[in-house]
Amino acid sequence: MNQAEAILMGLRIWASIGAIVAAIFLTIGMDRIDEDARGAYIFRPLLIPGVLVIWPLVLWRWYIYETNSEAWERRYEPPRKAHFAVGMILPIGIALIILTGLNLRQTWPADIAPVQLSAPQEVTQ
Repeated sequence: MNQAEAILMGLRIWASIGAIVAAIFLTIGMDRIDEDARGAYIFRPLLIPGVLVIWPLVLWRWYIYETNSEAWERRYEPPRKAHFAVGMILPIGIALIILTGLNLRQTWPADIAPVQLSAPQEVTQ
């Protein structure tokens, strides 16, 4: 088995597990974790490609909701704490990138003469 076949086999296994998780989650699990989704079956086929790709995250979040172990009050705490630091670092970083780019820009060779572009010729049929 070469490397391409191994990658292809890995993708097939990943997609197969994702298909099983999608079938179980979209038929049973969706109704259990979201009361607004009860009885709404038309949109569920649209979720199949996403569940095929991120099935470990779907299983983890399903487990968290089923066991009621989610600490929703602490969910957005870390991003909020980082807002001030990011708000200060981002403008400084952008300014440094622009200044570095202006200092490192290359100069055009002086021995190449500029060429004036002309309009394309009309085509007659």
